[in-house]
Amino acid sequence: MTMRLADSSEIDNWNTKILGNPDGGDVLQSVQFAHMREMGNWKPRYVLAGSVALTILEKPVAGLGNFWYIPKGPGISTVPQLGDLLPDLRSFADKHGVFAVKVEPELEKTDDAMKALHELGLKHVAAIQPNASTVLIDLGPKLDEIMAGLNQKGRHAIKRAERDGVTVERVKATDKNCEAFYELLQQTASGSFIIRPYDYFKKLWQSFASAEMGQLFFANYDGKLVAAAFAMVFGEKSTYKDGASVRERTAYGASHLLQWHIIAWAKERGAKQHNLYGSPSSDQINDEQHPYYGVGRFKTSFNKHVTDYVGAFDLVVRPRQYALWIKFGERAAKSLWWRSRHESWY
Repeated sequence: MTMRLADSSEIDNWNTKILGNPDGGDVLQSVQFAHMREMGNWKPRYVLAGSVALTILEKPVAGLGNFWYIPKGPGISTVPQLGDLLPDLRSFADKHGVFAVKVEPELEKTDDAMKALHELGLKHVAAIQPNASTVLIDLGPKLDEIMAGLNQKGRHAIKRAERDGVTVERVKATDKNCEAFYELLQQTASGSFIIRPYDYFKKLWQSFASAEMGQLFFANYDGKLVAAAFAMVFGEKSTYKDGASVRERTAYGASHLLQWHIIAWAKERGAKQHNLYGSPSSDQINDEQHPYYGVGRFKTSFNKHVTDYVGAFDLVVRPRQYALWIKFGERAAKSLWWRSRHESWY
């Protein structure tokens, strides 16, 4: 398999190449997302591996070399396709001073798949993206058929919110609207999870919106903002990227109605599958002690089925450097980055 860096003319048409991958493309492999990650000191590398396009993020690690991360990629659809690609990826990475490559192929998790990936020499590691397990919604049917297919709880929440006067609007990603959304996101995250700085979210929301790949949604009740979300469409896939709501549940079902409007928008844009972007795994979805039990409960009110993917794996390129990375390098890099930036190294 021929593997090479893309030229400038190919990069100009990069999203089209990503959408042509066997997996149908993923928004985290888009040029827009790669540009976003430059804020975290990642350098995008656009690579062609035969007919598969790879958006690779590169970050130097002092004393070890370069580290490569392929978010939600490579864009293959089977384990054999990944197996065909890995030997050349390892050789190509070595030529570029890389000691390890983190991959996140969107392959469904089965015992056979996990065994096969280990046999390919990959090292299973903690997931980076939050949707290693997620809830998907089929957007193929008509809207009324999608509504009829939702769980009873989900349908009830949507109808109740409409009846009680909750309204949802598509709003522009202006500075004012981004600030309002981020403030709500901070309230939602407080004491539960860590979010990136405002500048990161603002750039993400505005860059995807300006590329006509993203939309900001506000849900209002009694003249007040009670929920907000940002969704993206890339090819035939839509993604519920960010969401937030007020802690005081003054308007029952507001977030459900908001999500329903996202579904309608995504379907208008030609998406055939909507990704609710993260939930507890299928074997933990009913665990009330899970930190994201409430998130899973909300998302499974749209579809009870949780889809588990294989998650993240490291491809070892230089064993000695990788051993040092695992022993203390990664922990040190993450700690230093947090102290200086107050955000995740990844």
